[in-house]
Amino acid sequence: MIRILTVCTGNICRSPYAELFLQSELNRVSPGSFTIRSAGAHALVGHQMDERSSMKLREVGVASDEFVARQLNEDIANGNDLILALTDEHRSNIVAMSPRLLKRTYTVREFATVLGELAALPDSTLPKGKDSTTVDTRWAALLNKAQLVRHVARAKSEGNLDVIDPYRQSDPVYERMVEELLPALRLIVSFESFHAAE
Repeated sequence: MIRILTVCTGNICRSPYAELFLQSELNRVSPGSFTIRSAGAHALVGHQMDERSSMKLREVGVASDEFVARQLNEDIANGNDLILALTDEHRSNIVAMSPRLLKRTYTVREFATVLGELAALPDSTLPKGKDSTTVDTRWAALLNKAQLVRHVARAKSEGNLDVIDPYRQSDPVYERMVEELLPALRLIVSFESFHAAE
C-alpha cells in the first residue's frame, strides 16, 4: 500500500481537493494500492471541505461528503511514503518539523515535473502491472529515482511550485486553484495509468 499525504494550510480547500481526486482516480487505475490522506499546517479541525472547493471537485466527478479536516503533526507526516505539499513554504515547514522527510516531500507541481523528467531518462524503466506487489515495487523505485532529477525539476518549475490559496477569495481564485492543481494531479494519475496497463 502506497501512502500519500497532501498538505495545505487549513485542510479545507487545496489539500482535500488533491486527496479526494487522487484517491478516486488511483482507485480506478490500481484498485486497493493507494491510501491518500490530507492534513493542514493550521487546520480548521473538524470542518467539512470548503463549499466552493467541493463544488470544483464535483465538477470532475468526485464527492467530498465524508471529508473532515485534521491537523498535521509529526506522527501523521512520518507515516507516509510521499508527501505532496501545496506550496514550497508548506514543504519547507514539513521538512523542518521532521528532517528525515526531505527525500519524501515535494510540492504537488514539483512532483509532477519530476515525473516528466524521469520519463525522459533513458534508463527510467519501472515495473509494469497493477497488482499490489508490483505497485509497491514501482513506487519504491520511483521515489528513489525522483531524487536524481529533483534539482532539474525545481529549476524548470521557474518558481511555479505553489498552488494559490482560494480561501475566502473570489470565484476566479478558485478557478485559478484548479488550473494550477488539476494538471499536476492528472500527471500523477497518468503516470500510474501508463505503468498499471498490462
